[in-house]
Amino acid sequence: MNIDGLRREEVGQICKEFSIHQLIEEDILSVDQRPKSDIFEDFVYCLLYQLYLEKDAFNELRREQISMVLGKNFVLTFQEEATRDAFGDIRKRLQSPLSKVRQFGSDFLYYSLVDAVVDDYFTTMDSYGEKLERGESQLIRTNAQMRMSYILFLRKELLLFRRTIYPARDVISSLNKNENALFNTKTLRYLKDIYDHILQAVEMVENYREGMSNLQDLHMNMANLKMNESMKVMAVVTCLLAPATVIGGIFGMNFAQIPLLHNTYGFTVAVALMLLIPIWMVFVFKKRGWF
Repeated sequence: MNIDGLRREEVGQICKEFSIHQLIEEDILSVDQRPKSDIFEDFVYCLLYQLYLEKDAFNELRREQISMVLGKNFVLTFQEEATRDAFGDIRKRLQSPLSKVRQFGSDFLYYSLVDAVVDDYFTTMDSYGEKLERGESQLIRTNAQMRMSYILFLRKELLLFRRTIYPARDVISSLNKNENALFNTKTLRYLKDIYDHILQAVEMVENYREGMSNLQDLHMNMANLKMNESMKVMAVVTCLLAPATVIGGIFGMNFAQIPLLHNTYGFTVAVALMLLIPIWMVFVFKKRGWF
C-alpha cells in the first residue's frame, strides 16, 4: 500500500489499522529529518529520500522523503507528494504473475522498493556529473560573478547529495546486518547487493567532491590571472609615465638658474624627452618579453 501525502489524520488511521508503533508514526510525519532505520520485533522501518531534478531552466536538485514499513505479509510506503514516484518499475513488475516480486514474500517486495530508491540516485548523479563537466567550459566563457554563482549552485547540490547518500549508507548497512524474522536468508543476500550499490554512490560523491574542488581552484586561478594581468598593465603604465613625471618635476623646481629655462626650444626639448624616453622603454620591454 502506497500513501501519497503526509496528512496526519490519514497516516494515524493507517498506523492504527496496522498496529504500527507511535514512534514510527511520528517519524513518518516528521519531514526533512536524517535518513534512518528502526528495527522492531514486528516491524522494520526505514526512511530514505528520493532525489529528483526540478523541471525548470536550471534542473535544480531536490529531494522527497519516503518512509517504508515492513510488517508480516504487508508493506507500507509513505511519500510526500503524488507528482513523483520512484516505484513505477515496481508497479509494472507487480502486474506480471511470473515476476519475483509476485512470487516471493513481502520482504522481497520491501527489498525491491529500497533498491528502486537507491538505483534512482545514479540517474540524478549522472545528471550532476554532466553539470560538473560543463562547468569548466562555462567558467572560461563567463565573467567572475557568474562563475562564482555557478560554483555555489553546484556546491549546494553536492551538499544535498552528501546529506542524502551518506546517511543512506548507514540505513542500508543496518538493514543488511539485521536478524529480524521478517527477512528470510535469500532476501538478506539481495540486501547485500543494495549495500554494494550505495557504496558505489558514495564513491561517486567523493569523485564529484574532488571535481568540485578542481572547479573552485580553476576559478581562483582565473581570478588571480586576471588580477595579475591588470597589475601588469598598471605597472607598465606607471613605468612609462615615470620619465615625464621626473622631467616635469625637475623643470618645476624654484631655482633662479635652470638649464634651458629661458631657451627658445626649452619646452620642445622637455616634451621630446617625455615622449622619446617612454618609446625607448616600450622597445626595451618588448625585447625582453616583459609584455
